Amino acid sequence: MFLNCHSHFSFKYGTMSVEALIAEAKGKKLDSLALTDINCTAGVFPFIRSAQKAGIHPVIGIDFRNGVQQQYIGLARNQEGFFELNKHLSEHLVQKREFKSKAPKFENSFVIYPFSEKAFPLRENEFVGVHPGQLNKLLTSPWYRRKEKLVLLQPATFSSKLEFNAHRLLRSMDLNTLLSKLPVAEQADVTDQLYSYADLIARCENHSYLLVNAQKLLEQCQFSFYFQAVKNRRDILGSDWEDFDFLRQETFRGAIRRYPDLSPKISQRIEKELELIQQKGFVSYFLINYDIITFAQHRNFYHVGRGSGANSIVAYCLGITDVDPIELDLYFERFINLYRENPPDFDIDFSWTDRDEVTDYIFRKYNDGKEEHVALLGSYSTFQYNSMLRELGKVFGLPKTDIESLIHHADKPGYAPDQFGKLIIKYSQVLHDMPSHLTIHACGILISHKPIHYYTATDMPPKGFPLAHIDMHTAEDIGLHKFDILSQRGLGHIKSALEIIYQNQGVKVDIREIEKFKKDPKIKEHLRTGHTIGAFYVESPAMRMLLAKLKADTYLELVAASSIIRPGVARSGMMREYILRHIDHERRKTAHPVMAEIMPETYGIMVYQEDVIKVAHYFAGLSLGEADVLRRGMSGKSRSKDEFQRVKDRFFSNCKELGREDQVATEVWHQIESFAGYSFAKGHSASFAVESYQSLYLKAYFPLEFMVGVINNFGGFYHTEFYVHELRMNGAKIQAPHLNESEYLTRITEKTVFLGFIHMKYLEKATVEKLLSERRTNGPFLGLADFVARVEIGLEQLLILIRMTCFRFTGKTKQELLWEAHFLQNKRKAAVSTNELFRSASMEISFGKKPPQVPDLDETDIRQDILDQIDILEFPLDSPFHLVKDQSVQGIKAREMTKHLGKWVMIVGYLVTVKYTRTVKGEVMNFGTFLDRDGDWIDTVHFPPVVKKYPFKGRAIYRLEGKVVEEFGFYSIEVEKLERMAYWNAGED
Repeated sequence: MFLNCHSHFSFKYGTMSVEALIAEAKGKKLDSLALTDINCTAGVFPFIRSAQKAGIHPVIGIDFRNGVQQQYIGLARNQEGFFELNKHLSEHLVQKREFKSKAPKFENSFVIYPFSEKAFPLRENEFVGVHPGQLNKLLTSPWYRRKEKLVLLQPATFSSKLEFNAHRLLRSMDLNTLLSKLPVAEQADVTDQLYSYADLIARCENHSYLLVNAQKLLEQCQFSFYFQAVKNRRDILGSDWEDFDFLRQETFRGAIRRYPDLSPKISQRIEKELELIQQKGFVSYFLINYDIITFAQHRNFYHVGRGSGANSIVAYCLGITDVDPIELDLYFERFINLYRENPPDFDIDFSWTDRDEVTDYIFRKYNDGKEEHVALLGSYSTFQYNSMLRELGKVFGLPKTDIESLIHHADKPGYAPDQFGKLIIKYSQVLHDMPSHLTIHACGILISHKPIHYYTATDMPPKGFPLAHIDMHTAEDIGLHKFDILSQRGLGHIKSALEIIYQNQGVKVDIREIEKFKKDPKIKEHLRTGHTIGAFYVESPAMRMLLAKLKADTYLELVAASSIIRPGVARSGMMREYILRHIDHERRKTAHPVMAEIMPETYGIMVYQEDVIKVAHYFAGLSLGEADVLRRGMSGKSRSKDEFQRVKDRFFSNCKELGREDQVATEVWHQIESFAGYSFAKGHSASFAVESYQSLYLKAYFPLEFMVGVINNFGGFYHTEFYVHELRMNGAKIQAPHLNESEYLTRITEKTVFLGFIHMKYLEKATVEKLLSERRTNGPFLGLADFVARVEIGLEQLLILIRMTCFRFTGKTKQELLWEAHFLQNKRKAAVSTNELFRSASMEISFGKKPPQVPDLDETDIRQDILDQIDILEFPLDSPFHLVKDQSVQGIKAREMTKHLGKWVMIVGYLVTVKYTRTVKGEVMNFGTFLDRDGDWIDTVHFPPVVKKYPFKGRAIYRLEGKVVEEFGFYSIEVEKLERMAYWNAGED
């Protein structure tokens, strides 16, 4: 009977979730209804799942609209019908075309037009829908004589008056208008709700044929869908057996390369994996990832393969990952087991400069020309609390100050809002977490065997690739498993560094010699001492501290550290316990015997995601399938909360049967619960460690070129300033941007580094392009007048270059050049030819016959230079300590801390970064990182009472007082007092 139901995937229109819609239908004792979201198919498969579970016959379709103007509704009679509806919708969304009033000729779908008093021809599969509010008009309409073509069109968009009001608020937000000015034509009718059969009959009195005809349409729509089958592209080479034969052949070819002595143990592991991969239908999934990697290698793109797939020896042999599961004893069942429905995750990282080309290759390779098989995976942006308060405040017409005040005070105890504030808070709770609009998943790509439109409609975002209407949970549920193609700056660092090394030293580096890197003494020293600034994943203060405490200098120790540092392990207290057991062999005996046996390498402590499976299976006796449900539930990927709860209950009941002490079982569960969602799979950590080794090799042997690569890729834990500092500490001569030497990006010649023009935040890119083009065409600039004559530039842009000392090659002071620049701009003549023959003439024309007389000017103060650097570059090139007003305050140096262990000290530090965290009591505490006058690092701890009394006050130089402490050989200061130091002010001199 209900042919036109909307969920909240009718963005900024519908208010009911799919589950709420089905619950409402079941409450009304309905046995069938159609989901027809407006220009969207995101809710289709969750709707089918929920309806079947509730015993309701699901019908799917699309409400085709231009804005809110309904053109027609399409109902899929079968899967082919869904395909043609999706394709029709996608063509219009991609091309940004409006729908015509007449639908195309569908072969497997019904079409329902909204009622109009004027008759028009209908095809056999087309009908006219009559709203209960239009029955009076129907009696005088020519349609009344064609009852066989009439169906009831009772939309269902909300379930109550509260939701109707929420609907109106959504419409106002969508139109960016006040609620009081929302046109009636832009909103649904207040009666657009679900009704029981009895109520529907009453609403359609004397027109029961409308209900009968509608019911007939619903009964004719039979969309059968097998969720369990894998929908990914298969038959890559033509048939399943050819695909498997090729996979086996390439795997063993790679195995011979990876393992020159191919032992029976390795061969057996390969055969076991291949058998399971074939059995689970994942052959093509591996082959496509292999094809992507092969393409990348041909293009000389660096990659890192990680995720649970890094536990696979097949992936290692194919080169998808560089993690040896035999060396690391990676847990096979984390990668794949008979009970796992979805394939292993392969997160493949490329440099941010290469990712788009890889994505383009995938779309070109796996689309067949006639039909689309590839789409970006969708996601949904949802309404969150503060943004809802802001949006609703605008809809109600509140001033900006009132809105911000409401946001600040709404969750405070005792706050008493006015009538508008009460309404805003009330409806923000109604709309919270409702999807706002379709967006792009961070990295997922779908490649389907049948055309993609059998499963979803597609849109065309600015990125330029079709975007599926389904998210990762829906895609996984229907057996359409994503390929994760990511970008990261770390690989960009490596790629750029290799190019710069070759340019500057003529050396070609093979960055894939990982086994050599693992044994390299220089790299070991960098790891042990935490000298890792710039190196991927190991450069943060927390990671440097952990490495120093562990004295980590082996691959396995680095792999463990990569997972231990994750929030879950640290929060559970297991990070500290791991360090203690790592250092103290006797303490390892405190581990529960079963836990120690399951995880001997990590001293009986859960560190990796697969440890959840191991502990659940061996400690609590859960099946591998149940253990995987547990892991997924902890990661927030569980399909069913009920299913997860059943497994949790089974965990404790099994522990009791196995004789585990209640206290021990509870503690083990606490470990699982606190970290499983945040920890890495061991193979994932190992993949990160491989990239860390590559970065560390470059840092150890080519520190200058490597750091320039880091700077030019603008990615890393620290601000550019501290990578420039690291360059300086390694012996580089740092030069500010130079008119005749600098490029757009930073460059290095031998040991001299010229910062790029890109770092000058006020300098427009167009200005840089003009000056570089002119310099390349007609040679270096001779001076200020020559530059002004040859490059069209405004005074403001010119002054930025002068203030940054870009004209220092002229030998003139900054003050002289600033004075001349104003003179030149005031006297500037018409454009002059830049031909070499007229270069001197251009200078004469710029200044006139006689150069201007520059008055006597004060000498340059280095502190003013530093202020200019901070203003233009956002960081100083000279020591910021020159800016401290009271130069008499000195304190100890960072390298002297070892002499003052346990003593109260005073030290002056330039703030690098602050980490905010909370204690078990929920109080805020800080970890600070500073540089001293010599450029050495200072690490500090600020406990909650100190944070409250002496909070940080932004980027500055601080006077720190406190006690020097040491833990596991790592020195820091427990700060008791912190004071931001006053800076020099030119006006006070």
